[in-house]
Amino acid sequence: MVAVQQTAAYEQLLQGISRSKKHTKPILTSIVKKTPYKDPLLFYEAAKQSYEGERFFWTDPSDEIILVGLGTVFSIVAQEHRFETVEKEWERFLTNCVKQEQTCPFGTGPILLGGFSFDPLKQSTSLWGKYPPAKFILPELMLTINKGDAWITSNIICQHSSDPIEILKDLENKMEHILQSEWSWQPNDKWKHSYRQTEIEPELWIDSVDNVTQDIKQGELDKVVLARETRLHFDSKVNVTSVLNNLRAEQPMSYIFAFESGEDCFIGASPERLIKKENSKVLSTCLAGSIKRGKTLDEDKMLGNSLLCDKKNLHEHELVVQMIKKAMLNFCNTIEAPSHPTLLKMRHIQHLYTPVICTVKDHISFLSMVEKLHPTPALGGFPTDKAIKKIREVEQLDRGWYAAPIGWVDANNSGEFAVAIRSALFQGQEASLFAGCGIVADSDPQSEYEETKLKLKPMLSAIGGMSHEENE
Repeated sequence: MVAVQQTAAYEQLLQGISRSKKHTKPILTSIVKKTPYKDPLLFYEAAKQSYEGERFFWTDPSDEIILVGLGTVFSIVAQEHRFETVEKEWERFLTNCVKQEQTCPFGTGPILLGGFSFDPLKQSTSLWGKYPPAKFILPELMLTINKGDAWITSNIICQHSSDPIEILKDLENKMEHILQSEWSWQPNDKWKHSYRQTEIEPELWIDSVDNVTQDIKQGELDKVVLARETRLHFDSKVNVTSVLNNLRAEQPMSYIFAFESGEDCFIGASPERLIKKENSKVLSTCLAGSIKRGKTLDEDKMLGNSLLCDKKNLHEHELVVQMIKKAMLNFCNTIEAPSHPTLLKMRHIQHLYTPVICTVKDHISFLSMVEKLHPTPALGGFPTDKAIKKIREVEQLDRGWYAAPIGWVDANNSGEFAVAIRSALFQGQEASLFAGCGIVADSDPQSEYEETKLKLKPMLSAIGGMSHEENE
């Protein structure tokens, strides 16, 4: 089997080199090989020596698709018209590329990994200096776990003078180096870090909630989502693999992601799908309205039932449902969604949840759908334009990639994006954690502040250790 795969890879490389000569430009050749199962976290950690600063980790809530991207052979950074720019640059780059068409499963082959910022018009700060309004990378090597089977994608830029034998030797050496690395990381308590926690201007945030509530009562808008930041300070640099390991164990029903950009790493465990497209099938998720988990089964059931009957949270949730269904009308032939939400129970919190299933029309751009859906009222507010304008005016922090689309898009106009909530930006011996909540007419500022503390728990728990709080 290996010999057959090597022969196929050799033929692909010859084809890529031939196309490079014909078109007098570099040509992407993407080689996909099935491989024995590899633990994705160990693979991610083992590549640290060779690829630190250029690693991407992704898993969906079902573990159906797991991606680990290493290195960069092509990247797209966009400031203006970012969704359209990424789409056009990706299409241009894929022109004349050599890739396997029939035998490759979903999640393999040439795949762009990356994300967008929440609001490119919000004044940026140095906090998110390594995460522009849009940044995507095509990895040099990518491990894909698809329904339990493992695949390695190698992306090579072929020149007219490239030597296919040398390319194959180089790929083999890189894989051997990763797989034979001494994996010093093990999931145990020694990776729990004590930290000092600094709340960033909590009184100002509570005041902003009160001010926005008054605006809503006056009829200026229906809902505004306000987010805040807390900063953690560690004695040593956090091992991000251990954080990912803890998130996978503690938040199994979430999208677990990490995107390294140089020395910084953006990590999260989001329960919220923005959109998934596989061929003509499209899935989206309405997730808005939340309450804590109970300490006993009876208390948990009582809290869940109260959420299902709470007018404020039901109103918030319905805004999201109607917005997503309306957005999908532009792209889809059929749209299906339950008439009433159910509960999605996470470890620390439970949400109102409504899935949306659609059949997309022909020739619809996947990234245009991502653009149309972002931000949902669960992340920005409603009406969207007025809510985003209000956020720019009153919110103290630079959201950067927090609450924005993060995920991947393949060469066949399919892919998946989650909403980057329950997330943190790690920077050396510090990290910024983010949380937000929907503000409506009857919101209580102190209660909303407590809700954000609840939403910070997944990441704080994954980091572990002891907290020493101080206010700033």
